[in-house]
Amino acid sequence: MKKSFALRVESDVYDAIERWAADEFRSTNGQIEWILSEALKKAKRHPKQKTGVDDGKDAGAPTKTENGQ
Repeated sequence: MKKSFALRVESDVYDAIERWAADEFRSTNGQIEWILSEALKKAKRHPKQKTGVDDGKDAGAPTKTENGQ
């Protein structure tokens, strides 16, 4: 579930995020969410990383070293 809250940023920062979002074909809100998510991942604080969920790896698939390739 997503939470709503007010966020105050300088207008030039908002304008830069808005342009970046347009370049990435995202909404401004979506871009801010992506920036926050990436920062959390980089800091190893993303809630999904703690559980190993949605890390892009298939836990059941053997690695190259496990299957001899």
